[in-house]
Amino acid sequence: MRNTDTILPDAGARDDMAQIAAALLVRLRARVPHIHCITNAVAQNFTANALLAASCVPSMTLSPEEIGPFVAGSQALLVNLGTFDRERREATDIAVETARQGNVPWVLDPVFVDRATPRADFARKLIALLPKVVRLNHAEFSALANAKPTRDALVAYARRHKTVVALSGETDWVTDGKRLAIIANGHPLMAKVTAMGCAASALIAACLAIEPDAWRASAAALEMLGVAGELAAAKADGPGSFAVAIIDALYNLDGPALIAQSRIEIAKVN
Repeated sequence: MRNTDTILPDAGARDDMAQIAAALLVRLRARVPHIHCITNAVAQNFTANALLAASCVPSMTLSPEEIGPFVAGSQALLVNLGTFDRERREATDIAVETARQGNVPWVLDPVFVDRATPRADFARKLIALLPKVVRLNHAEFSALANAKPTRDALVAYARRHKTVVALSGETDWVTDGKRLAIIANGHPLMAKVTAMGCAASALIAACLAIEPDAWRASAAALEMLGVAGELAAAKADGPGSFAVAIIDALYNLDGPALIAQSRIEIAKVN
């Protein structure tokens, strides 16, 4: 890909983004948004607990008779393609259409699209329906974009599909095609706990419920989870205790801790 974009540092933006994330956390606690999740069977319990710890109300029904009203009554929707059976595919079609009709913001988490072509094809159809955010990892991005997850590729993909790309990894990158957040918070134990990425997507949906700027919502959510991961790791002995500790850390997270531990770089994209 031709490198036509220049990444420029945005002086002072790191502190601004930390303040924004802290303010969003306060609003999240006050608003207690309802978040409907279509997620995989492995992730449901952990995702629900992460949302509860962040002062949200999760729901998870997949019933074709119920999911429309549940989504219509929620403030945001998560569509996660893990363990993507026929029931979840049918539920996704209904949920996304309901969200689009009701202007409910939604997040796509295209789990394992790098493992199965039909799943990748379905994810591309969903992306054409304009989710506010696509939260994914490096392999998933490469499968959908047919490109390595470089900064330029992420920016170009976000522009082309009119969405925010939130790429999780050792360092998280979030771009809407105009701005780029680079988030260094987190801990290696986060990669040792099932459903951590699903929880990240759910937290993005939660922040979308209260913040119309999807780029800010996504960056703030990943920063919250990253800082919580660092706080949890300081108390954990391994993956098992870490899984419990990060739920506690999310529950106890506050603005001052978020600001103090924030490691985020903001760049402008020209």
